[in-house]
Amino acid sequence: MGRTIAMAWRQLRRDLKAGDVRILLAALVLAVLAVTAVGFVTDRAERALAIEANRLLGGDAVVRADQPIAGKLREAANAGELRRAEATELQTMVRVGERLQLGDLRALGQGFPLRGAFRIADRAGGAERDAPGVPARGTVWMSQAGADTLGAQVGQDIAIGDSRLRLAALVTQEPDASLDYFNIAPKVFLNLADLPRTGLIQPGSRIRYRLVVAGPAAAVERFVAAAKPALGRGQRLETIADARPEVRSALDRAGRFLGLAALVSVVLAAVAVAMAARRHSERHLSGTAVMRCLGASQRTLVGIHVGEMVLLGLLASAIGVALAFALQWAIGGWLEQSLKMSIPPAGLLPALQGFGVGLVVLLAFGAPPVLALRRVPALRVLRRDLDATEPSAWLVALAGLGGLAALLWWKAGSLTLGAYMLTGIIATFAILAALALGLIVLVRRLRSRLRGALRYGLANVSRRAGASIAQVSALGLGLMALLLLTFVRTDLLDRWQLALSADAPNRFIINVQQDQMADVRRFIGEQGIGAPTLFPMIRARLVSHNGQPVTGDSYAERGDRAKQLAEREFNLSVADALRDDNKVTDGKFWAPRKLAQPEVSVEEGFAETLGWKVGDRIGFDIAGQPYSARITSLRKVDWESFRPNFFVVGSPGSMDGYAASYITAISVPAGHTRFTSQLVERFPNLSVIDVEQVLKQVRSTADQVSTVVEVVFYFSLFAGLLVLMAAVSASQDERLLEGGVMRVLGGSRWQLRLAQASEFAAIGLLSGLVAAIAASVLAGVVAVQVFDLPWEFDWRMTVAGGAAGMLAALAAGMFATRRVLDAPPSVTLRELQN
Repeated sequence: MGRTIAMAWRQLRRDLKAGDVRILLAALVLAVLAVTAVGFVTDRAERALAIEANRLLGGDAVVRADQPIAGKLREAANAGELRRAEATELQTMVRVGERLQLGDLRALGQGFPLRGAFRIADRAGGAERDAPGVPARGTVWMSQAGADTLGAQVGQDIAIGDSRLRLAALVTQEPDASLDYFNIAPKVFLNLADLPRTGLIQPGSRIRYRLVVAGPAAAVERFVAAAKPALGRGQRLETIADARPEVRSALDRAGRFLGLAALVSVVLAAVAVAMAARRHSERHLSGTAVMRCLGASQRTLVGIHVGEMVLLGLLASAIGVALAFALQWAIGGWLEQSLKMSIPPAGLLPALQGFGVGLVVLLAFGAPPVLALRRVPALRVLRRDLDATEPSAWLVALAGLGGLAALLWWKAGSLTLGAYMLTGIIATFAILAALALGLIVLVRRLRSRLRGALRYGLANVSRRAGASIAQVSALGLGLMALLLLTFVRTDLLDRWQLALSADAPNRFIINVQQDQMADVRRFIGEQGIGAPTLFPMIRARLVSHNGQPVTGDSYAERGDRAKQLAEREFNLSVADALRDDNKVTDGKFWAPRKLAQPEVSVEEGFAETLGWKVGDRIGFDIAGQPYSARITSLRKVDWESFRPNFFVVGSPGSMDGYAASYITAISVPAGHTRFTSQLVERFPNLSVIDVEQVLKQVRSTADQVSTVVEVVFYFSLFAGLLVLMAAVSASQDERLLEGGVMRVLGGSRWQLRLAQASEFAAIGLLSGLVAAIAASVLAGVVAVQVFDLPWEFDWRMTVAGGAAGMLAALAAGMFATRRVLDAPPSVTLRELQN
């Protein structure tokens, strides 16, 4: 064993010095560099986005309770690595001058928020800035919408309970607005130390307590694990998973895209290594034949060549990881400036993954051609047309495919995404190989009709059938992976831009009575805002499921969320037709007419949480009157539309006679600062919910996520092109040899370049076209099944992708074979024949 390893090391040194293994080394270094650098950037970006998203909580985790928080929960929050802050909330009357209104009072402890910051302004429409902390003692802040409602101005005294406090600033954005923005009362923020002097803490007061923690991810995970079993009645734990659906969706999709980028890196690594390893084994056929003549056993040959590959894999992985670390450090610094937030340092896991991917890919895709070297006949010393054959290499190839499947699943972090990717790779490979074979047959039949350099170039495709099939397949797979990443990235960014357009609703108006509907529509129209659509809203409580009485405890076994949903009041509505932001996933939606029996349609996630299914009968209590209906469909709701949507919708006429109010959502231009106060003055019973702060936070998060996606995409694209360059370069020996012969026979530079261009154009056209079609189909499957995005086949992108693939193959091939024109023929022939 020792002698074999020593011989493997000597052979590696000799091959490196002679240049025989440099292509394989370069391909492997680039592959590891791509995988590891994408892993580094992805790891840092994911953690940065998680921290940034926690701004929406004011911390990394929050415990809310209706009693002071003590016991095990406070002990868990007192862990040394965690920072903590407290807040107390209650509703009370707020007086500004002669105006009196119920307000939402929030007393903030020192250090709040632990993540993010309040954005405040000294006057309405004034310059915004980050608040340095909480309000100073003796002062308060008020939400912009609350100040508009009460007509409050900075500098005025605000009467709260027994105290009078000066309004010091207006809050334009608060950290946790995306969690409970449906609180319609004006928000007033004060220092927690000022709360006792207000005299509002009395026996029986309805007070809400909040304990916020932040710290290292591991410490927060330990806190969450300790807090969940310690939660008592009236207590709940919130993380970023409880934020707005728009925020969760953006973060989830960004994470899946980063996983897809890592998958693309693995596919490209496999392509490059497989092509380079094939060239490496071909360059060692003659040397191995000489060793067979000198008595080397098959076991010795396998040990030397596999040992060389292992040593090469360790060396290439170390170089690739080192380069990736330096590269991601530069990218991380640029990303910090672009996102204007701190990016956590890189962890060790991407480096370990880089070594793992490098070695597994090398052994899985490089071992089959290398194993064939032990079968090299000694007669090949005299006859170079005798190649090695190794039946067991097919088993190794299958093992390599299994290794690739494991790598895809590992890097994706999702069995679904990994499975779709592997299926797409296998199908694309089979189609590419079949079409490449068809191209070879076609060229052989048409070759006699062609003339000049074009005939020679296309003849090369058919002359090297095995090499041409391998190159078309490898190049097509690489292009498919890059185009897939491009298509999904485009769909993802288009979706975010569409969902968060400038005219997204920023005001919800509720409590509109039926006799006010026409007047409210007229008033809104007079403000230059489009006529709104009003949706009925009926308050109800769940009382039965399939004829059996139910309470919140009936759903306790389905988890805390199911129990909370069953205990709270439902907002039911009625719909004549299915809206464009709703899609039926099970059952059948009713026609726009009154039905004989009441039917309801339920949002699919809500139904899954409560264990409801199509055909179940659900009973509600509506202001003391019973209402029962059968579930006839489940819907998938686009919560990112910021339009009023309901978990449970009834069929037309099924809720006639029940007390209902109406809700609508509109987009108020930024200049209409008096819209809310004027509307409330005209209709005092209405409540206007300003979600402009929520939109700002969602847009900010989406913009940051988009930037991360763009950075990872362009980096993956650049790394992929480098890897494809290495793959193309790994199959150029025969072309260089034939080019050298042509130059000896008097071929001109123009004839050589035209012949090479025709060959690469044919290969690139076939590879690019199949890759574009395969990437479009796979992108559709991944978009719908993994990213939850709508998708339509875009033939223009497919054509553009195919053309880009052909040009990329042509450019890479021409660059890789430039030595034919630059080096003297004698040098080229001598190098390739030795």
